[in-house]
Amino acid sequence: MRKPHVLVVDDNEFYRSALERMLARAGYAVTSARDGAEALAIIGAQPLELVLCDVKMPGISGHELVRQVHDVNPDLPCIVITGYGGAESSLEALQAGAYWYLDKGNEQSAHDVLRKLAAQAIEHGRLKAENRQLQRQLQGRYRFDQVVGASEALRRVLELVERVADTDSTVLITGESGTGKELVARAIHFNSPRAERMFVTVNCGAIPEELLESELFGHVRGAFTNAVAAREGRFALAHGGTIFLDEIGDMSPSLQVKLLRVLQDRTFEPVGSSQTQRVDVRVIAATNQNLGTAIRERRFREDLFYRLNVIPIETPPLRSRRDDIPLLASHFLKKIQEERRVPACSLERDALERLCAHDWPGNVRELENTIERLVVLKGGGAIGIADLPSPLRAASVGPAAQPPKLPTSGLPLTTTVDRFEADLIRQALEQTGWNKNQAAKLLAMNRTTLLEKIKKHGLSPDQ
Repeated sequence: MRKPHVLVVDDNEFYRSALERMLARAGYAVTSARDGAEALAIIGAQPLELVLCDVKMPGISGHELVRQVHDVNPDLPCIVITGYGGAESSLEALQAGAYWYLDKGNEQSAHDVLRKLAAQAIEHGRLKAENRQLQRQLQGRYRFDQVVGASEALRRVLELVERVADTDSTVLITGESGTGKELVARAIHFNSPRAERMFVTVNCGAIPEELLESELFGHVRGAFTNAVAAREGRFALAHGGTIFLDEIGDMSPSLQVKLLRVLQDRTFEPVGSSQTQRVDVRVIAATNQNLGTAIRERRFREDLFYRLNVIPIETPPLRSRRDDIPLLASHFLKKIQEERRVPACSLERDALERLCAHDWPGNVRELENTIERLVVLKGGGAIGIADLPSPLRAASVGPAAQPPKLPTSGLPLTTTVDRFEADLIRQALEQTGWNKNQAAKLLAMNRTTLLEKIKKHGLSPDQ
């Protein structure tokens, strides 16, 4: 295992050598430099975990060296050490970007403190670097062009996400389970000005009601039984970033009142505290429930609904974006093979047709789980119909619709297609008693798209 590498910068040879010996005994690899220019050359040539530098040096001062190091590598911690103490000099070092400022003082006590500071600074730098790398990975993962699919229904969702990402407006994401509501929420956050701050997720349906308030707002010591220490809540943790409240429809009425206040005033009190805290956070909520029905049944507050529903986004079910199934299947095949390091698999055309014909009540999540099962059980090679689960093997792809015969005199294509489309939509509406949700399912179409087409064709029940 590689030893942490520390650079010591001091023009005083005696003190520089003493630091080198002390750090070497503490288990560090040590390189030294006599001035700032030499230090910058070393920093540019090899990996380091910590820089220790004096303040008064010929040429580049310690404070200026810290500034330049911070500009080149903000994750590389610097500790400034000097025999010229003072609050003003300490403040200048910290403002320049130093991790800490240390007065030489008594040599032995300074060395003891420095050993502890060095370990803390290196760990701090490592965590900063890991967090920055994670942020880059997440931003790459949730760029718009990383979302798999090319269907019209998905394109409309992504266009809306792109328009609202730069704002701080509250967003309510609705849709069936497994349609990617959290993926949409993450896409909004990681393409927003808040991307460098926290994205905090709370599943309101998975946390018991008696614990959810503390989870959201935190608590003080002694607020309730077993509250042996104060705890910061998710809203405080998300300060400056985004909080994602999943399954918001499962939140109790009493907590809905407190959430309403946060949305109105951006303030809250931890459980057991009378001290009000202010928070700067964007709220994104999601649910697979019909909140209109919940409001009528008095399970959800109407005023909270309007506070949450500033920007509504509906994630389409997979059956209304069947064109995306081949792309998603290919994406999951590649992803699962890479993660599990199993032999390559492919889908035969007949098997892919069965996947496209299936209704996928569990949506994208169900498709991903199915592909994983197929890859693991097949162990490599082509996946055919015989390898599919029985519900998929029994699925019928259905006969292709027969187009009308083209008369020798010709016909207007656009008018004919519009008439054919209007007729199919009317049949679906009549079969479902003009229930637009059910009609949209019959036509494997997003409800919003169906409403647009009903308006376009001027369809109504009394025609």
